[in-house]
Amino acid sequence: MLYSGKDLRKLIIPLIIEQILAIAVGMADTIMVSAAGEAAVSGVSLVDTVNILLINVFSALATGGAVVSGHFLGKKKREDACKSAWQILLFATLLACVISVIFITAHDPLLRLMFGKIEDDVMKASKTYLIITTYSFVALAIYNSCAALFRAMNESKVTMWVSLLMNVINVVGNAICIYGLHMGVAGVAIPTTISRYVAAVVIFLLMFQTKKEINLCGQITWKFNGSLIKKILYIAIPNGLENSMFQLGKILVMSAVATMGTSAIAANAVTGTIANWNNLPGFAINLAIVSVVSVCVGAGRYDQARYYTKRLCRDAMIGIGCLSIILYLSAPILVTFFNLGPDAAQLTIQIVRIHAVASAFLWMPAFGVPNTLRAAGDVVWPMSVAIFSMWVFRVVLAYVFTYVCHFGLVSIWMAMFIDWVVREIFYVLRYKGHKWEHFAQKS
Repeated sequence: MLYSGKDLRKLIIPLIIEQILAIAVGMADTIMVSAAGEAAVSGVSLVDTVNILLINVFSALATGGAVVSGHFLGKKKREDACKSAWQILLFATLLACVISVIFITAHDPLLRLMFGKIEDDVMKASKTYLIITTYSFVALAIYNSCAALFRAMNESKVTMWVSLLMNVINVVGNAICIYGLHMGVAGVAIPTTISRYVAAVVIFLLMFQTKKEINLCGQITWKFNGSLIKKILYIAIPNGLENSMFQLGKILVMSAVATMGTSAIAANAVTGTIANWNNLPGFAINLAIVSVVSVCVGAGRYDQARYYTKRLCRDAMIGIGCLSIILYLSAPILVTFFNLGPDAAQLTIQIVRIHAVASAFLWMPAFGVPNTLRAAGDVVWPMSVAIFSMWVFRVVLAYVFTYVCHFGLVSIWMAMFIDWVVREIFYVLRYKGHKWEHFAQKS
């Protein structure tokens, strides 16, 4: 076997800790900014749907680079793995610069286009948060690319420690800026941006270690390698398009939520923050699936790719199930930390509990299995299914439930669960067949 139980634990445990840190800091951000009122919480929530759209683009590029590098490692072609590492960093950084300029110069029309007419205090908070966090996109591109490469090397402990550093800076900065300096939304955005740059610099420098299977020593060049970029973009473009369309769909759904008032927006934001804990094992193991399967594919061991997919998905579902029980029972207590009004608090409890039940059975097959397909080079099928299911079921149903049936916020989440069911059916059927293995052989 290419990976022993010890190897998997070495990869997954740091990933779980890293995800805990990321979600905990996200929750801390929401709690801290709630001190500035529901308008601030709503503004940050709206802009984060936009930011995540861009973050997904960088993550897709990072995944493309990691998959290509993983294939090279499986084939024992270390030099090619190193070359592809630099190429993804160069390309992602350039793209981040272009996107940053667009968002900084056109933030006002972009916000109005995506969210329409929202309350003035929410719009003001949204503008502040968007402008400041946009400056961190370059850092995110560098960090995501390097982190994905370390995971491909089974060195997730490195990303864990860098993530810890980033999150400590973020939380301490938030506490100082929000509670000490009373900076409101800016008090969340500024420490976030600073912490991302610190993390980007640290993890970039760590890539210059000759003992690492993938390193940047002797790889620095300002010319693009067309062959490697093509391989990377073959994975990254469908994945990025899928993630971007997915997030764009969420933005459209969010525009429906925005019409329900500040309480509904705040309840949706807090529910999202709490619900992230539910899927934490899945987030971590999804990253591991990409790393493990890409190496198995590079080595031509498709049987092991299947074995590790089943094993990792099973472990993730057990973890998600345990957390579902905990969150279902503790929802009323957790909501008290977010300074919500009575209506928003009650709505949050209801949706968190519904989400807990759905996640236990649906989330991992809908979001874990397609990572095996992507890691093998079968990227068009997952993209097509995701876009079809997102737009036909989640977006359309959300609008029907909201504007035709007037069902309220709960119906938005029900549309999402229907989307999960459709994804699961298509992805599992594809995985049980052998077409994705043919893509692996071509790569």
